[in-house]
Amino acid sequence: GRAFYPQKVSTKSPNSSTLLPFATSFIFSVAPIKKVLPGHGFAFIFTPSRGLNGTISNEYIGLFNLTNEGNLNNHVFGVEFDIVRNEEFNDTNGNHIGIDVNSLKSLTSHEAGYWGGKYDNEFKVLNIKSGENYQVWIEFMHSKINVTMAPAGQNRPQVPLISMNVNLTGVLVDETYVGFSAATGQIVDSSKILAWSFSNTNFSIGDALVTHNLPTFIPHKGWFSRAKALLLVATGVVFVLIIICCSSIVVFILYRGGKGEEEIEAWELEYWPHRIGFQEIHAATRGFSEENVVAIGGNKSVYKGILQGVEVAVKRIPQESKGMREFLAEVSSLGRLKHRSLVGFRGWCKGENGNLILVYDFMNNGSLDKWIFECEEGKMMAWEERIQVLKNVAAGIQYLHEGWEVKVLHRDIKASNVLLDKDMNARLGDFGLALMHEHHGQVASTTKVLGTLGYIAPEVIRTGRASTMSDVFGFGILVLE
Repeated sequence: GRAFYPQKVSTKSPNSSTLLPFATSFIFSVAPIKKVLPGHGFAFIFTPSRGLNGTISNEYIGLFNLTNEGNLNNHVFGVEFDIVRNEEFNDTNGNHIGIDVNSLKSLTSHEAGYWGGKYDNEFKVLNIKSGENYQVWIEFMHSKINVTMAPAGQNRPQVPLISMNVNLTGVLVDETYVGFSAATGQIVDSSKILAWSFSNTNFSIGDALVTHNLPTFIPHKGWFSRAKALLLVATGVVFVLIIICCSSIVVFILYRGGKGEEEIEAWELEYWPHRIGFQEIHAATRGFSEENVVAIGGNKSVYKGILQGVEVAVKRIPQESKGMREFLAEVSSLGRLKHRSLVGFRGWCKGENGNLILVYDFMNNGSLDKWIFECEEGKMMAWEERIQVLKNVAAGIQYLHEGWEVKVLHRDIKASNVLLDKDMNARLGDFGLALMHEHHGQVASTTKVLGTLGYIAPEVIRTGRASTMSDVFGFGILVLE
């Protein structure tokens, strides 16, 4: 089977024969099937046609057949992730990555893995068919291709796994499809693409991929035998569960009928998928216990909680006009933005007494201002940590300004709105003043200057109009601090 971006992409600039550069990154998992040999892998490809056009499965992974293998008219370029050694294609082993041009006889290949260690000279093998989640980076510019991989969630290795010059001028047609192809035969697997980015202009686009809270496909030991035993028990229990569920629904309906339905306002419908039950949040914070309070500021309190076994931060905002505006801004922004340098948004709800509640990933090391203004001398951040924090924040700002379908202005970039996770990676948070507008549109001026004194750009005070440049001004103050 194949999966492509639905529209063709341009490979050349208008009225030019020069190939455009490209950068792509994706997270994949090859999930093995219990007690079945895995095969045959998948490939990231450029191809002029989405159809199979007589291609065959097995070791040909849906790319070619016996007659057109190696044909210059294929106009196919790919990076294969092969988990079966095929002597006819001169494969090095059954766990390799290769560069393919019109053929599965790779121009070059390397065992799957990455270069790490203090001096980037230690090679660590990665098993493609383990079910683990891996991230891949592929870049092409000036006839040079680099391929890098690492476990998902790990920083990109400095040294590529494969780096070579390849002439694709006569290979790629002007307009081509880009995507993935995979196939199986008597030996099978399930190739899954969990996240993907592609760009002809932005080589840092891979940083926007969400690498946490992804599904896992690592097989559990003893699963098959346990499954058979559980099946017998489950068969006898299903009927009882159906009766219990039906009874629960009846009781719930009677209860809600007596108490009255919770009022659903019009604005809630747009953001409904992120809604979490209030009782879940109430239990997660032990009834909003004072012992769980981790921060108090302005008109809101932040609590630490455990939701579905994961540490979360719960922000409670009183329902007033300003609080509602902040609440809608954050739901609108974080509910749709996904980037490793932005605080992870988990959901929201309306609480008792009209309180509005937002739920985020918990940041173990708190806000940045505590580390640069209030930290004891023995715990001061090293220069390397400070530079990494600024890189993280800069990546988050770039994504807000250029990496999404509309431009997002944060409008309150400052140290207290930068949060640090357990590994001291920085994430930009607090979107209470965020504003979205089209990339080519102009932001309307406001009668009230919003932001924090000292971080507000002078032109915003003068004109009342925020911009990407005013966000960068706030970042500049953060750099200075």
